[in-house]
Amino acid sequence: MPVYNGAAYLQASISSILAQTFEDFEFLIVNDGSTDRSAKILDDFARRDGRIKLIARPNTGIVGALNDGLAKARGEFVARMDADDVSYPSRFAKQIEYLRPHRDCVALGSRVIGIDPYGCELFRSEHKLAHEEIDKELLNGVGWAIVHPVAMMRRDAIERVGGYRKQWQWVEDLDLFLRLAEIGKLANLPDLLLSYRQHTESINRTRADQQAKLADAAVREAYNRRGLSVPSGWKFTPKPKPSKDVQLRAWAWRALLNGNVAVARKHAVALWRAAPLSKESWRTLACAIRGY
Repeated sequence: MPVYNGAAYLQASISSILAQTFEDFEFLIVNDGSTDRSAKILDDFARRDGRIKLIARPNTGIVGALNDGLAKARGEFVARMDADDVSYPSRFAKQIEYLRPHRDCVALGSRVIGIDPYGCELFRSEHKLAHEEIDKELLNGVGWAIVHPVAMMRRDAIERVGGYRKQWQWVEDLDLFLRLAEIGKLANLPDLLLSYRQHTESINRTRADQQAKLADAAVREAYNRRGLSVPSGWKFTPKPKPSKDVQLRAWAWRALLNGNVAVARKHAVALWRAAPLSKESWRTLACAIRGY
């Protein structure tokens, strides 16, 4: 688990790993130069549970943090986790149960539940399960084909392909999964094993243009590695993301329709601040305050 200024959700994230029904693991947490309360939270947890191994480093970004964690890993499998997500208790047990007999599988994900910043459900994913379908999505630049923070991978396979690569930071998962697909099988479990938290300020939004260019380049490199020609006219086209105000409005109405009035009000206030001149902002705020 890499951590950079993750104090807001860190306790829930760490607790979800410590609560796994499969208990025989080391928990490597890399503090990537956090300047908030993350270090104190990490120290408190480490004092209470000996499975936690802390690694502190200056901030250089996720690729460096992940590789520093891998360098210390001793287990047969490496499970990824992010500091703002929540793993369900049976995650490790179900993934190991699959990986043990499927020796050709080098990376295993699962379906996930998307949640808003306050933990309210937004969607349930329908990820493809089989290698061929997953690899096809990866070759279209879709790193989401396996959700990175719910992936469990064979450590020797990661080492064999060279770990994470700095030049692909922001699409480091896509690049890694493409390379892993060239030495073994990829799969997703149909189980929902992670709550995947959505943010209006996520990397997928703030660095969308950069990610698109990198994803395009990573796919082209993968075709070259495999001795294949890139399909004629192919270019990575990212799925359009709603603007911040549209996203907040959607979250507010979803929370309101589900009876989560308190959360709806939080989103409505954030929406009003983001777009104070919009009639929809005022309408959403009024309905959230009213409660329906």
